[in-house]
Amino acid sequence: MAEEEDKKTEAAPEAEQNPDTAAEPAEEKKADAPAEEAKAEKPTEAPKAAEPDWKDRYARLLADFDNFKKRTARDREDTYRYAEADILKDILPTVDNLSLALAKAEDRENAFVKGVALVCDNLLKALKDHDAEPFDSIGQALDTERMNAISTMPSDEVEEGKVLFESKRGWMLRGKVLRAADVVVSAGKKA
Repeated sequence: MAEEEDKKTEAAPEAEQNPDTAAEPAEEKKADAPAEEAKAEKPTEAPKAAEPDWKDRYARLLADFDNFKKRTARDREDTYRYAEADILKDILPTVDNLSLALAKAEDRENAFVKGVALVCDNLLKALKDHDAEPFDSIGQALDTERMNAISTMPSDEVEEGKVLFESKRGWMLRGKVLRAADVVVSAGKKA
């Protein structure tokens, strides 16, 4: 055993004294050093490239939030503007019935007829205050966005495709159709 230990100690100093064997690991370390330095530099550069542009992200976030606020305000305004449409649609048949009753009344000086006229006028004023207005369709060409053709009828006075009369008056609310008019359209002259 003593001999083996002597051989190990002799071999170790030989490796230290032999410049050829000692130089190879040192050169490998030197050759690997630039690669390790480059690796060390790349990770520091990579996070900089991967780091987001905070000013750009902040500006985009502000723009998105501003667009959201505008869209929400517009939706809220439309909701308020047209929320009354359902109530106004429910009132329109009452106005139609009162107008029909007044049209058929024989004695306009009767107190009852005057009372009905007063109620009808108040309802019409309330509708106008909420920007609901009737539109005329008699004598006009059929407009399918504002009118429902319920029938056709031959006519010598009114040309084909124009409205002869309306069975239900049409109404608009702030430029949008609240209720389409039910109309009878002329089919032209009798054959």
